[in-house]
Amino acid sequence: MTTTSSLDSAQLDQLAINTVRFLSVDAIEKANSGHPGLPLGAASMAYVLWTRFLRHNPANPHWVNRDRFVLSAGHGSSLLYSLLHLTGYDLPLEQIKQFRQWGSKCPGHPEHGQTPGVETTTGPLGQGFGNGVGMAIAEEYLAAHYNQPEHRIVDHYTYVLAGDGDLMEGVTSEAASLAGHLKLGKLICLYDDNQITLAASTDMTFTEDRAGRFEAYGWHTQTVEDGNDLEAIDRALQAAQAERERPSLILVRTHIGYGSPHKQDTAAAHGSPLGEEEVKLTKEALGWPVAPLFSIPDSALAHFRLALEHGKQAEEEWDVRFSEYATAFPELAREFQQGMAGELPQGWDADIPVFPADSKGLATRVASGKILNAIAGKLPSLIGGSADLDPSTHTALKMMGDFQNPGDAAGDQQGSSGGGWSYGGRNLHFGVREHAMGSIANGLAVHGGIIPFTATFLVFSDYMRPAIRLAALMEQGVIFVFTHDSIAVGEDGPTHQPVEQLVSLRAIPNLLVLRPCDANETAVAWRIAIESRDQPVVLILTRQAVPTLDRSQFTAADGLRRGAYVLADAPSGNPDIILIASGSEVSLVVAAAQVLTERGIHARIVSMPSWELFDAQPQSYRDSVLPPSLRARLAVEAGVTQGWCKYVGSEGEVIGVDHFGASAPDKVLMHEYGFTEENICKRALESVNLQLESRK
Repeated sequence: MTTTSSLDSAQLDQLAINTVRFLSVDAIEKANSGHPGLPLGAASMAYVLWTRFLRHNPANPHWVNRDRFVLSAGHGSSLLYSLLHLTGYDLPLEQIKQFRQWGSKCPGHPEHGQTPGVETTTGPLGQGFGNGVGMAIAEEYLAAHYNQPEHRIVDHYTYVLAGDGDLMEGVTSEAASLAGHLKLGKLICLYDDNQITLAASTDMTFTEDRAGRFEAYGWHTQTVEDGNDLEAIDRALQAAQAERERPSLILVRTHIGYGSPHKQDTAAAHGSPLGEEEVKLTKEALGWPVAPLFSIPDSALAHFRLALEHGKQAEEEWDVRFSEYATAFPELAREFQQGMAGELPQGWDADIPVFPADSKGLATRVASGKILNAIAGKLPSLIGGSADLDPSTHTALKMMGDFQNPGDAAGDQQGSSGGGWSYGGRNLHFGVREHAMGSIANGLAVHGGIIPFTATFLVFSDYMRPAIRLAALMEQGVIFVFTHDSIAVGEDGPTHQPVEQLVSLRAIPNLLVLRPCDANETAVAWRIAIESRDQPVVLILTRQAVPTLDRSQFTAADGLRRGAYVLADAPSGNPDIILIASGSEVSLVVAAAQVLTERGIHARIVSMPSWELFDAQPQSYRDSVLPPSLRARLAVEAGVTQGWCKYVGSEGEVIGVDHFGASAPDKVLMHEYGFTEENICKRALESVNLQLESRK
């Protein structure tokens, strides 16, 4: 296409929008894979946002005060990649041409860390929306904590582009409800209301009043009847920015596959390439040259690349403001920079308690609460909460306030944990919304400046598994606290007793699962969780009290850092059997080992709180803990036995729970399911005798 210097502003707008459309369509067609419907239909609203409102610096995707843009409808990734390339991010055209191919920076759905300018990994619908709520919470918290009169160093918007599928997902309903309650006025969602899903029209499944639903959640809503009316979109965005007491939903009526003669407004435009002939017809319909492919007019590119100049200017102006802020508030400035860089302040762990030996002990959830509060006092970036379970999970940060809209403080001046209500409060109350809690925590993490934690019962980890998986995929240091970790939950019965959840979490790549055996292992687990900034960590904690081991008689709890360690060994160093356990079952095998000693059987006791950490150790260390020559092994864990064969071998045994639990007191259940000293000793003796027989 020839360049021109005589275009008026309206012509330039249309040229730029069609550049986005057909750069996206050509990438999809070349890959023979992708979703052309959204880029064709939503290009106009994205163009208005990116060229008139979005404050960002393509030369520095990590500028801390940039606006955040989340493509929650991640299947429309080619739209985002086109915008990133055109505005000047480090995403060469050659990468666009390799869309969805091996090694490309343009994967099928946006991936955090893979593509410059992509704020979060989206694709599973609704997750990006929840992430956006988390980003908006992070902005409000950091602004409340660091901004000073005349010095606003944190001041940006979070924009989300969502589709029909996003709004159908339950996680979006959860997150939107909480966002409305919190009055997150700097969260703006553009809803690509094209009324088509992958399979059919929304008339088949989604006929509710979407605007009315969001208004009921406490959102400000507007409707733009024509998704190609740039000025109407502009006015709606201005109104959304002006509304500071409510998050905003802008319902933009678009046409999926816009311009395609045969596929516009049909499900056929959603998830498959248009096809060579339909691409030709679509280009002709919108006045675009059929060839060459990947055409970018010079005038359109120059227009988009103004983002580099504007972004540089915005960041430089912010740098001046931050310099003035640092002069006036040097301690806060250092703390802010440190938090945004993901660095830990010196002495952050100085107040973590050391727990004295105690045969009665305490639940690891209780120990965790004491540790968490000791850390929080020295780590202002640590914020989080539970799905309405603070009293049970022991995750309230005492006297640190509740994150709530400060205008609502009259309802509870002290807050649930002391410290009052404000956007500077560090206790996040998610309500009974586990799935949104996970996705919001991911948004907090990718925003930067926040170390987020969440908490609920282990059995409800199922409700937030998609978000946990994405935290692992994005390599984000979210801390997931799960208490009530076994059938020892007791009378609540099998609906609340996790048996398969522990091994299912261990199956997620890049997720670090820690199940400490006592209070001091819990302290080490929290240290690891805080230090782990490129990997989410799961803490699995007990409801019931467990003994605090006497570390003068047992190996130091710091052995947890290696995943498994020899807690105690046979006097000769030549045991007859290895007893392996995690969590609450460690104290049980300790007691059983004493009985075995009295019967002339010497056991090595191995605490194994983390399979992942142990598997990462050198083979020499793993063999020192579990010698290959010693085949008499018995693992004890109150969950399904799947996976333990890796550690006990083909000749070892496992005492576990390969069925659902029952409603009864915890001690009764543990006895009935074989978690007793007697049963462990019986099984251990059988294993030793079996090994002796095999040697004859």
